[in-house]
Order: sequence, then C-alpha cells, then structure tokens
Amino acid sequence: MSTPRRIVIVGAGLAGASAALALRERGFDGEVTLFGRESHDPYELPPLSKGVLVGETDEPDWVAEPGHYADHGIDLRRDTEITALRPAEHVAVDAAGGEHRYDRLLLATGSRPRTLPGFDGAHLVRTLDDALALRAKLTEGARVVILGAGWIGCEVASAARTRGAAVSMADPLPLPLQRVLGAEVAAVFRDLHAEHGVTLRLGAKATGIDTRGDTRVVRLDDGTELPADVVVAGVGAVPRIELAEQAGLELAAGGVAVDAALRTSAPDIFAAGDIAAHDHPRYEGRVRVEHWDNAKRQGKHAAGSLLGADDPYTAGPFFFSDQYDLGCEYRGLADPATDELVMRGEPSTREFIAFWLRDGRVTAALNVNSWEHGDALQTLVDTRAAVTPEDLAKGDLAALAAATPR
Repeated sequence: MSTPRRIVIVGAGLAGASAALALRERGFDGEVTLFGRESHDPYELPPLSKGVLVGETDEPDWVAEPGHYADHGIDLRRDTEITALRPAEHVAVDAAGGEHRYDRLLLATGSRPRTLPGFDGAHLVRTLDDALALRAKLTEGARVVILGAGWIGCEVASAARTRGAAVSMADPLPLPLQRVLGAEVAAVFRDLHAEHGVTLRLGAKATGIDTRGDTRVVRLDDGTELPADVVVAGVGAVPRIELAEQAGLELAAGGVAVDAALRTSAPDIFAAGDIAAHDHPRYEGRVRVEHWDNAKRQGKHAAGSLLGADDPYTAGPFFFSDQYDLGCEYRGLADPATDELVMRGEPSTREFIAFWLRDGRVTAALNVNSWEHGDALQTLVDTRAAVTPEDLAKGDLAALAAATPR
C-alpha cells in the first residue's frame, strides 16, 4: 500500500477529530482535511447530558484547544457537509458542489437522534446547541416529560430534577435501561429516579401530543395524560450511513461493514465510530458501538490504518454514566437476557459490581459507585476470564485478573 498524500475525513465529531490529530502524532505530513456539519470545533458528547445540561459549564470537552487544528496543518472545514462520494475517482463532493480529491478517506459521520412521529418540537440532545436550548427550559417547576428511559433519558431526568423541574419519564419497557442491564440491575435505576422525585410511567408508550389552550399534554397508550411545558425525546440514535449507501459501500448490522482494521468494502475508504459495523476479533458477528470511548479509540486506530497499518482494532465497548449521586462504568458486551448475572455487593446500597457470565466466562462488568477495581475489571472482561461466580462475588479481583492468561 502506497503512502497517501491527501487524506479526507468526513465527520468532525470525536472519531473524525481523533483520527486527524493522531495522523499528525504519527508524523504524517501530507494534507489532512476534516469536514464537519457544525459551526463548532469538534467536541465530546458525554458532557452535554451531564455538566452542560445541569449548568456546571457552558462548554463541552473540546477534542483540542482552539487553534490546534490550524497550528498542526489540519484543514478544519466547519459548516460543510459532504453529500456524495465517487469512490472510483477518489472524490468527495460537498453540498455546494465542491469536489475534494483524496488518496484515503475516513467516514466518521456518527449518528443522529431518533425522532418520534407526531412529536414535532420535542427536544433532542445530540449537539451542544441542543443541550443549551434544552437547559434554558429546565427551570424550577417546569413540567418536563421525557420519552425514553435509556441512558440519555435517565441523564436528562437527573439534570432536570437537579435544576428543580418536575419530571415524568415514560418508556414502553417495565424498567429503565432494561435492555442493557437486565431486570435486577435496572431496578436499581428505577428506584434511584423514583427516590429523586421522577414520576415513572413505565410499560407505557407515548402516542401523541395534544395542545389544550396554553398547555401541551402527552398521551400514553395506557390512558395517562402528562401535562408538559417541555418534551424530550431520548429514544436512541440512528447511524448516518446515507453517504456510505450512496457510495455503494457494503452495509451490515445497521452500519458500514468494516474489517478488523476498519477498512470498508471500497479501496482506500475506512470507517470509524458509530457507523462502523466492525468485524471484531474478540466477538462473534459484527459489533457496532455508539459510545464516546469507541469513537475516540477507533478514530485513533483508523489513523494507523489510513497510513497502511494492518493492526486489528481489539478494544471492547466502554461507557460511563452519572445520575444524581450515582456514577457507573460499563465494560464489555453482555446479553442480560441470557448471560448469568453475578452481583458483588448489595445493589440496595448503590455501591456494587455486576458481572455477566457466558459459558463460565466474563462478558461484561458494571461498577456502580465503586472505583478501586477498574484495571482488574478491564482485564477480566478483555480476556473473557474463566472464573466461578463465587470468586467474582467474594474473591480478590486483582488476583483473579493477575492469574488470567493474556
């Protein structure tokens, strides 16, 4: 594979910006052009539903300091959307018709928040502008209805209650976060929000909004009506794969199919972040992850692949959440519907570790308000350690990790 001289990165989120910075860190001295749809410099998303929404800060965590891109010869094109690719010609086309030639190209187009038909005007939380606009309405006594009890819905509920709003949260599932955590662990989050004054309407689906005079009312399919000054939709995200589809790239698992080193089906085009349906060497089938850590790590790894490296991307999923006085970290990839749950500590204290096992091997771990075992948990998950439930519940985790074959 020849050395490229012109690299185009489509998407100036965390994955794309991390790739651009890593190219320079690796000593690449050719052209790097980074196209972003927003007017802001690249930033990280987690603070939007945490510190920004609560009001602790007006800014997210910027991927790099102001001026860093220009100082390092990275041509950051804000407010510029790439609308078409011509892979055979190695050309990317922007919305104004401008053509940009490349030797190698990285797709890092990320995701858009999923919307609900019939809920026009509901707030979304995906960009800095989204978060600031929503925060302005999370005032003392404001009636906030949150549709969806996943990670975004739960974090928005926490921020809104912290700011004094009256919060109702509805979800068709009987527990918050149930798909990710399973019933026993998800019950911890149900109780957490209930104790902080959130009205939970679980097992109920939102069907529409009525306007009655100056009041909007959210209707649920169980007959409940929720008066709402503010409506927030937190019902997941949709990967932005339209550009890849237009270019004829192979799609899989809801995203863009990439091999272990993040190459797509088209020569000289790579993909990273939310859209990458990765042929992960540690998991069966393709893995597509919509989390901050994956975007950052895959972006950095993609820089090596763009320059000709063939190393597989091997990092597993990781994410974190902060809700009220509860902080947690999740490592790995479990199926809570079928994997065996092992609890270390008492969930009612909200200081515990949950493990998931499949065929006697660790598939994932969640530490809640427990911070001393991070390295051991990472090792146990990364190596899919063969351990007994008893050892996980009561044993020395550092010793278990040290004894695990790498």
